[in-house]
Amino acid sequence: MTAPVFVVDSLGPEDLTAGEYVLDGPEGRHAVSVKRLRSGEDVVLTDGRGHWAEGVVKAAEGKDRLVVTDLETVHEEPPEQPRITVVQALPKGDRGELAVETMTEVGVDAIVPWAASRCITQWKGERGQKALGKWRATAREAGKQSRRVRFPDVADAATSKQVASLLATAGFAAVLHESGEEPLAAAELPASGDIVLVVGPEGGVSPEELALFAEAGARPYRLGRSVLRTSTAGTAATAALLTRTGRWS
Repeated sequence: MTAPVFVVDSLGPEDLTAGEYVLDGPEGRHAVSVKRLRSGEDVVLTDGRGHWAEGVVKAAEGKDRLVVTDLETVHEEPPEQPRITVVQALPKGDRGELAVETMTEVGVDAIVPWAASRCITQWKGERGQKALGKWRATAREAGKQSRRVRFPDVADAATSKQVASLLATAGFAAVLHESGEEPLAAAELPASGDIVLVVGPEGGVSPEELALFAEAGARPYRLGRSVLRTSTAGTAATAALLTRTGRWS
């Protein structure tokens, strides 16, 4: 079992005093009152942007203050290659957070919420900002839970035209759809370039959206014989590709 991960704003030289860092606020409270860490236990601090440092608990003070020492070296984990982005149509209820959570755990690098034409859920105004905040908080917490030090980026909600622009710049662009004649697991992947996957809503990707994405260079692919829900399709598709890219080797 690896050491628990805690998120800090930054890990620059100005943040460390003689190799020590004081973890307070919500992260400190979680470490002291929930995880109940004590002197001598190992921890990992990260900014969620690839920088991280291993340390040892020096002391737990009160209910929300953890003093971490032996932070001698700050490492930087380079971005994964190829970068995998999942365009996720907005699901109903809390299935959006479920999708973000499992995609983060499996290793997705970026998530783009997509307001597809057949989405029942629509993000508008304050409600939309609140929902986006939940997705980003979920990615952060899932990143910590899965011991990642580079959390996925969760973009602002995109329109279909914006998704098409993203697909046009990808090294490999795919739309998960039952019309696909080739399984995603057998698709020929490029030697370089980003991978972008589109996951439609429960009502499916519309013919107009399929045509728009095809113009941008995205082909339809199927996962298998069964039909997955929108909240699980992105995770399954990413796993299928990760086994072939070398990132899981």
